[in-house]
Amino acid sequence: MNPRILIVDDHELLRRGVQGIIAQNGLGTVCGEAADGDEAVRKAQELQPDLIIMDVSMPKMGGIDATRAIRKFAPTLKIIILTMHQSSQMALIAKQAGANSFVEKTAVAEQLSRAIQELCKEGS
Repeated sequence: MNPRILIVDDHELLRRGVQGIIAQNGLGTVCGEAADGDEAVRKAQELQPDLIIMDVSMPKMGGIDATRAIRKFAPTLKIIILTMHQSSQMALIAKQAGANSFVEKTAVAEQLSRAIQELCKEGS
């Protein structure tokens, strides 16, 4: 499976880094980007990606609320929450909101590829 991926983060540098990880490892095709949760919800409806990589802390609407909103119209869409918060409580909050996976930014290079591969295996 070659998933269509939407990258959501308010920092362009991080979006570029995630895009590089995806391209370098042949993990899918980036179909769009968003800089906040409101834009993420709109683009998820418009682009219908297979997977969203979503930051937690963003202006306007954060990733947890955006995940909840997206789950209402796309219950099977795969969502990976990407965060700088290193806590099991944040992982639990993300899971309760409907996220499929949780990756800490401090370990993004190692963990993101694995999370994408695991979710795509589940979906095939």
